[in-house]
Amino acid sequence: MEWAYLSLAIVFEIFGTTCIKLSEGFTRVAPSALIVPAYVVSFLMLTLAVRVIPISIAYAIWSGIGTAAIAVIGILVFKEPLTLAKAAFLAVIIVGAVGLHLTDRFGGGS
Repeated sequence: MEWAYLSLAIVFEIFGTTCIKLSEGFTRVAPSALIVPAYVVSFLMLTLAVRVIPISIAYAIWSGIGTAAIAVIGILVFKEPLTLAKAAFLAVIIVGAVGLHLTDRFGGGS
């Protein structure tokens, strides 16, 4: 169940961060109003996840996957440029998050 909590924490963190961009500096009401509730739910879910998942692993996965997802959203939705370096470093983030998950599952966890 903790991995479901962590997954929801990531989804709400991504949603909240996307709302930051969509709020255009808090000039658009709807996305501005969704930022705080999205982060509250994200942190609530993260708090539930770390009851079992080690904080070092949970936080690294939460922040890493969130960062990678926001970068992809920036590229696909907000038309930010994709450079070779950006793609390479996104791959490193994803490999790191997957590696941490595998470490926790197969013998390196708590």
